[in-house]
Amino acid sequence: MASDTQGSVELKQEPPQRIQIYPTPSNEVPPFWRLKYEREAKKYWDNFYKRHQDRGAGKKVVLEIGCGAGNTVFPLVATYPDIYVHACDFSPRAVELVKTHKDFIETRVNAFVCDLTAEDLTKQISPASVDIVTMIFVLSAVSPEKMSQVLQNIKMVLKPNGFVLFRDYAAGDLAQERLASKDQKISENFYVRGDGTRAFYFSEEFLRKLVKQIGFDTKEHSIHCKQVENRSREIVMNRRWVQAVFQLNSLSYSSITETEIKLQLLSKESSKSDNRVIESATDSEIDVSEGIIEMFGMSNSRNEIIEVNVRDWSFKIKVLPKENQHTCKSTGLMLWESAHLMAHVLATNQHIVAGKKVLELGCGCGGICSMISTESADLVVATDGDEKALELMSENVSSNLQSSSLSKLIVKRLEWGNKDHIEEIKDLKSGGFDVIIGTDVTYVAEAILPLFATAKELISSNKNINQESEPAFILCHIFRRVDEPSILSAASKFGFRLIARWPDESVTASSHSIISDWFKEDTEDECLPSKALNIMYFTIS
Repeated sequence: MASDTQGSVELKQEPPQRIQIYPTPSNEVPPFWRLKYEREAKKYWDNFYKRHQDRGAGKKVVLEIGCGAGNTVFPLVATYPDIYVHACDFSPRAVELVKTHKDFIETRVNAFVCDLTAEDLTKQISPASVDIVTMIFVLSAVSPEKMSQVLQNIKMVLKPNGFVLFRDYAAGDLAQERLASKDQKISENFYVRGDGTRAFYFSEEFLRKLVKQIGFDTKEHSIHCKQVENRSREIVMNRRWVQAVFQLNSLSYSSITETEIKLQLLSKESSKSDNRVIESATDSEIDVSEGIIEMFGMSNSRNEIIEVNVRDWSFKIKVLPKENQHTCKSTGLMLWESAHLMAHVLATNQHIVAGKKVLELGCGCGGICSMISTESADLVVATDGDEKALELMSENVSSNLQSSSLSKLIVKRLEWGNKDHIEEIKDLKSGGFDVIIGTDVTYVAEAILPLFATAKELISSNKNINQESEPAFILCHIFRRVDEPSILSAASKFGFRLIARWPDESVTASSHSIISDWFKEDTEDECLPSKALNIMYFTIS
């Protein structure tokens, strides 16, 4: 839910201490087993799809390499009436799953078995007839020495102005670390899993060099990372993958317009995207169907409605469906646990915002803290840097609040550090805000200084004898990539002083009851969605 940052403010921070989750590897896979996994690769992938079968002319022509059970094929066919899809896979069982799918139509889909390392694609597809080739977690299953052969095969059927859309595992992924610790390394960045299937982890240099040798230009390229938190083990781990767009280097990338199957696989900002998901199980592989909607620029009109109950409040909030949350660039299209806790605090303790001017930073699409604040606050401004999150937020506000509360709530875009955005917020209310709230806005290290810089610009300068009546900046979060010392350092730089934290003991004797009093009516288990949550209460020095 953190806003994008802009401006000259930079954060210099030591990289977080690396937690070694798995033991240091000792040996690679023996030569006998290397040959076996190579020779029997088809069998292992066929067994894989057997186990996972339930999971998963004038027309634009798409070739889906490694179609699996059709998780990419059928969303494409459903979204684009004039598309024709060739779907091939190494595994006969996977192809059979496509052909027996309820949405399979022979006039729209050509499904066939093909080993791209040994068979000629032109036996199934006319040369130079395909507009777009998709390779979603496919090339990683091929031995590195045979990858060039696969790309040459694809090149034969691709039109001169065609594209290759690529997504696969990136070096440094959690799964690579796990496999390395179990002595399952075949060769550099190439490993065998416990089920006999294999996986290669791509570095940027290796991938660029590989496609260049075949005659492709790299048009878009970025590394994506999502964080996986295992609460029971109290560790945070990274899942990494690479996304790219390739085109034959003989023609200009601009020869296909956005109206021709909108190529929105990667925006230029995606290389800096940081996405997070909290999971109880951390050993699952990345779903090959993740993000396929975004890859083809399809609009996602099937937002999920969740019901949120906070004390006497009941909200129906529209959010991004769970199946799209893992790889979506925006973290503001879902509702985080910190927002649940802070909303509960505000619903139980309206005196925190009563009669005050309230600003929420990084409200995301839910905005339940802002909506609850409208009950007694004079003015509430809910902000986020993500336009899609704000669009959903506006819908959620309109559908959940009565007109009397709606008149108090303003939804505005605010990128932290953006001077124009800050001035627009200042114009809404001169004199600054009495209470600023941020839930789960502290997990990106680069955003911490702009966050506090923006809060300093917008907080009221009024001083009161009673500390709890002073203008306050309240943060609720789980410590992830940014620890408390880093947050306190940034706060001090902009004149903020921590006077209370929770669930730890009070910071100062005079402020011992500020936060603890908020929970007097509740037992901890009744209102706390996660025991890892923290609250920090700042005032201006």
